[in-house]
Amino acid sequence: MMNKNIIKAATGILAALSLTITGCSKFLDINENPTKAVDVDPSYLLPSSQANIGMVIGNNFQVYGGIYAQFWTQDISSSQYKNIEQVNLDPASFDRPWQFLYAGTLQDLQVIIDKTNSKRLEQYAGISELLKAYSYQVLTDAFGDIPLRDAIKAGSQDILAPTYDPQKMVYDSIFAMINRGLSLIDPASTAKPGKDDLIFGGNMANWKAFGNTLKLRAYLRLLKVDSAFAAQGVASLAGSTFLTSDAKITYVSTGGSQNPLFAEILGLGRTQNLIASSTTVDQMNALKDPRVFTFYRTTPDTFGIAGIPQGSYKTTWDYNFSAPNTAVAAYGQNDSSALAPVKFISAAESYFLQAEAAAHGYLAGDAKTLYQQGITASFAAYNVAPGSYITDVVAAFPATGTEAQVKAIITQKYFAMCGNQNFEAWTEWRRTGYPSFLVRSLASVLPAGQMPQRLLYPNSEITRNPKFPGAKLAYDKVWWDAN
Repeated sequence: MMNKNIIKAATGILAALSLTITGCSKFLDINENPTKAVDVDPSYLLPSSQANIGMVIGNNFQVYGGIYAQFWTQDISSSQYKNIEQVNLDPASFDRPWQFLYAGTLQDLQVIIDKTNSKRLEQYAGISELLKAYSYQVLTDAFGDIPLRDAIKAGSQDILAPTYDPQKMVYDSIFAMINRGLSLIDPASTAKPGKDDLIFGGNMANWKAFGNTLKLRAYLRLLKVDSAFAAQGVASLAGSTFLTSDAKITYVSTGGSQNPLFAEILGLGRTQNLIASSTTVDQMNALKDPRVFTFYRTTPDTFGIAGIPQGSYKTTWDYNFSAPNTAVAAYGQNDSSALAPVKFISAAESYFLQAEAAAHGYLAGDAKTLYQQGITASFAAYNVAPGSYITDVVAAFPATGTEAQVKAIITQKYFAMCGNQNFEAWTEWRRTGYPSFLVRSLASVLPAGQMPQRLLYPNSEITRNPKFPGAKLAYDKVWWDAN
């Protein structure tokens, strides 16, 4: 679901990855003249930009995050993601997501904002500011310093040699974008998007909550690097509404409108490259977490859930192990995987963010109650009966000790994000060091003791941008990672 110029920018993209969400295909004619992007109505550009973000976080970054968060590992009988498992990364692998977000999403969102000259378009502009902030946070959390001031230009003209801005400046701009977006959004407005808003269907109250939740996420991201600024920012959100439902794109099984990860699996002949990592599975089994049967498939021999050690794909295993399930789009043999949503921010994440803020004393509310609401929201999202799990886990929530409470909150957030918010789970591990049970992949080629901490700048920047600031290593930490 993208216009022709975006497809051209994402060189080598599989035809199966083109998204045409049911009911929205009229907005996204891929035969549209790419030189006339500035003349396209926002009702066409908004779903295109949303789908592009969904493509990145639901496919490219979903795979990297899934392996580095150790929800998944490389299958022993295939090889598609061995280089990711090894952390032997090729900069060219990041050309596509970089182009999707810069040449596609951010350019289109800026066109919408520049066209805001009526009350009808104010709501489109408000959403666009929030999605710009979201996109820049994904980019900077993945790569570190990125182009921002020179990244996009009015008139749909690319800047070929943008200057890179430091992460602190990027985060300052993210907060400014969120504030502009929130100032434009009016839940009472009748002049707003409808089906062309693939995430909330034009529900502006949900967009207001999305903006507040995104701001809370961004402030907490900076907690270790600038605690005073983060604390003050979180406190400024007192009385705000936060998400109580998932911000997500829902897909269907026909017409090229599948979940983007499953669409790639189809393009690879349904090969099952991703299987369960024992890092996560063993922990969920030990806790008797019933969600493990939703996120993973049972093995034919025991009808239980089993993984293999992270990065042990070279080993010959004499027992069956689990694949990710259809609920997380990663089981290639069942078309139900096509229906799995891509979550931008989940309700569970929203509650866990609030719980962490409350544990620090920055936001009103009871951390334990919010923690329980986060776990409950995760179970509800997949219609899983919790049994005694929530009661048992909440009973074990530390009564005192901020760090102990934060550890419990982030660990449960990690389980809730299993297979559905992989990049965010990995990012939260980088920020907090939780969960504390992640291990070094057996296949890693990084120096002893090192873990993957960032993605590499794309080859297109290395070879074409004379202002490129210099390559980074996969174990170089980003600015806010003060662990």
